[in-house]
Amino acid sequence: MKIDLRKLTGNNAIPFEGTVDLRDEGFLQAAYSGEVRSHLGVLRLTGTIQAVYSTCCARCLEPLEIPVKAETDTLLTHDENAAETEDEVCLLTGEEIEVEEILVPALLLELEMVYLCRPDCKGLCPVCGVDRNKQDCGCANKKIDPRLAALGSLLRTDGE
Repeated sequence: MKIDLRKLTGNNAIPFEGTVDLRDEGFLQAAYSGEVRSHLGVLRLTGTIQAVYSTCCARCLEPLEIPVKAETDTLLTHDENAAETEDEVCLLTGEEIEVEEILVPALLLELEMVYLCRPDCKGLCPVCGVDRNKQDCGCANKKIDPRLAALGSLLRTDGE
């Protein structure tokens, strides 16, 4: 959604809300709302974006739907010096702003690297592939890496 910043005069605001298709990024739905406000000549975009992220548990591959929310308070400016000193600044190149270009990156930054179905997830068996949360497979868990097998002799207590 584009907002024409020339409509902001004095100390007023332009509210916005909408949805954005983020299926390519793994989201099921995404909705945003907020406003662009002019206060004493300073333009500021404040907004919230909410979405449902579709992913899998990193250990057992169980499908997950994670609600994600991001809020932003971004200064809009034509001044390149302000863009270097402030944290959340959007450098304007024209008289319009695309609010999704600010809100979508804020949402993506809220994603975690790994999601688990629960903190104590046991994951998949590396031998047979069974989900250890649902059943015990009985596979030997102590498989020694052949590159480290020689170190096992240091742990023997049989009198050597």
